[in-house]
Amino acid sequence: MFKEFINYAIPSVFAMFVSSLYVIIDGIFVGRGVGSLALGAVNLVLPISIFFFGIASMFAVGGGTLISESFGNKNIQKGVAIFRETLLFLLILSSLLSGIFFIFSKEIIIFLGASDSILELANTYLKYYVAFCIPNIIGIALSSFIRNDSNPKLAMIATISGAALNIILDYIFIFIFHLGIKGAAIATGLGQILTVLIILLHFLFKKGHLSFGKSRLYKENILNFIRIGFPSFFMEITFSIIVFCMNIAILKIGNNNQMASFGIINYLTTIVYMLLLGLSFGIQPLFSFNYGANNSEKVRKFYKFTILSSLFINFIYFIITFFFGNEIIGLFTKETTILKETYIGLFLFNISFFIIGINVIQSGYYQAINDPGKSNIISCLRSFIFFPITLFVLSRIWGLNGIWLSTLFSETFVFFTWKILFNENYNFSFITSKNNTI
Repeated sequence: MFKEFINYAIPSVFAMFVSSLYVIIDGIFVGRGVGSLALGAVNLVLPISIFFFGIASMFAVGGGTLISESFGNKNIQKGVAIFRETLLFLLILSSLLSGIFFIFSKEIIIFLGASDSILELANTYLKYYVAFCIPNIIGIALSSFIRNDSNPKLAMIATISGAALNIILDYIFIFIFHLGIKGAAIATGLGQILTVLIILLHFLFKKGHLSFGKSRLYKENILNFIRIGFPSFFMEITFSIIVFCMNIAILKIGNNNQMASFGIINYLTTIVYMLLLGLSFGIQPLFSFNYGANNSEKVRKFYKFTILSSLFINFIYFIITFFFGNEIIGLFTKETTILKETYIGLFLFNISFFIIGINVIQSGYYQAINDPGKSNIISCLRSFIFFPITLFVLSRIWGLNGIWLSTLFSETFVFFTWKILFNENYNFSFITSKNNTI
């Protein structure tokens, strides 16, 4: 069982690690090649990229959960039909989103709180970024689908290849062709196209059960995908809301340097957050398949492995950033004031990820066993209930340090609340079945 866990967890986590790594390198190139204001501009657009990732994840996990359940029940034909319908809907949706965000990019940037100094930079980045909305969303979804079709390694290879191309093109477009911030957006889009092309090999060489074909959209099926997958979207939107609220709070009490600091912190914390999501997404097929097969013992053990893995990931990340944080931050900027403020903020912010990891895994677990209601409650507590309150109170009391600590307090409140609400005994001695979750 541990080998099975590793076979699914490692490719997904490693792919997410490389994805986050190219996001960081993208930030280094933008900071060094374009400037600190450009870092703030990219950070302002971050909620939009998280929104797209959330849309893709919602249908990928919603459809993927039903696909794995169908395979677990030996109903291959149903799983294939679910895949085709989900993919068709995502093609239509991503096309609409690309057009809407491109046309109204400036209005969206203003809504996100852009100051005059970074308005045009952020608008330029968003326009070029959303031009690649279709391969962005489809690539994320297809990666999840082929993991559910027993091919997690190809999903990893596709993601890594896209990230590698992005890094190479970042350097070429920014430092050789001097395309500035739009060069970073174009490089990201071309990397996403390569990811999709590599994933298509799974279907071209018929490596699993899934295949392309004609499909129709049925309202009840789409609503079911959304019902199950919405917690994934909610998890992403939660992070987007956190970033948005912190952006607004910093703009109110801080300055452009502190906005740049938050941009660097977001780049670095993207690593650990993506690793946690990769762990959750990677294990989802194992949860869903064994839940569909009514194998409660395997679900229980996979849950234990996942929680322990999240704690291990956070521990390693915290140690690295604690001892080498100044050197890592120095890759983005050489301004002494930004270096000092960013290190303090990163240290305080990083403490919260130990508890964030548990909340994310718990939410993903409920979703994978087709109990999205509890998952939505956890995400709601994280985004709309506790975080805005703690951010408002702590920023008034401790200023900028209060902003960095707000996630630690809010996520801790979330952890104890869902334990009480769902009557959870966090000792791994639970039994899982279709009628009785942990």
